[in-house]
Amino acid sequence: MPDESKRVLWESEVIVTDLIGRLIEFWGFKRNMGRTWAVLYLSPEPMGARELQDALQLSSGAVSMTLNELLRWGVIKKVWEPGQRRDHFTAEVQLWKMVSRVIAEREQKEVAAAIESCEAALRSLAGKLASSDAAERKRAELQRQRISALLGLARLGGQLLQALVSTAKVDAEALSRIELSR
Repeated sequence: MPDESKRVLWESEVIVTDLIGRLIEFWGFKRNMGRTWAVLYLSPEPMGARELQDALQLSSGAVSMTLNELLRWGVIKKVWEPGQRRDHFTAEVQLWKMVSRVIAEREQKEVAAAIESCEAALRSLAGKLASSDAAERKRAELQRQRISALLGLARLGGQLLQALVSTAKVDAEALSRIELSR
């Protein structure tokens, strides 16, 4: 049974929680989500909300909201501790499982939206490409070429993400064929 007394983070934990907090924030999540996950990841025992509050110097409301978000993302789990009335939590330790879930739920949606937008932009050019005005046709053709390149890149990104999530491997051959500039 874990000791419910105040938990003081070791220097190694402070360094790693700061690192993970910054990385998670860069990825668009709240810094405290990364910090909380990291404390749980480095903990040999499940921890209660009060322990996390003390260790991270956060309010009980901030810890509660953070734990709920981390549970929703599936990166922590509630565990039953015999003799304890309060919930305790552990981190998901399979790192790839966490990353692939985020990729599947967030990045793939963004890529799909980018593909839809590029396709809509190309459809909207149809009338301009058939225009009797040569300058308008020229502008439309330039945009068709450039939007098509963006669409190709978005589709490739979607394929790479799908391959990464489904196999945990990426064949970089397709990347080597991308023409990034002319």
